[in-house]
Amino acid sequence: MAERRFMTLGDVGEELNISSAQAYALVRSGELPAIQIGGRGQWRVEARIFEEFIVQAYEKSAAAAREARPAEDDENAGGEEER
Repeated sequence: MAERRFMTLGDVGEELNISSAQAYALVRSGELPAIQIGGRGQWRVEARIFEEFIVQAYEKSAAAAREARPAEDDENAGGEEER
């Protein structure tokens, strides 16, 4: 069976372990690019774009974690305070 090119918002939600409404919020905010198909406005996310979104989310999370923790130099990495 060939891998599908597009995912529904339900598929996105299932993969991220979030609700379809939360997946829709990602699309509405522009954070997750998607296309709207048909008269009923069903949203689809390209699988390749979804994978890129995940990579970028990891990068953003890592940057936020680095910025949140206090800077430590190598000498103090063991938890000893300099006097």
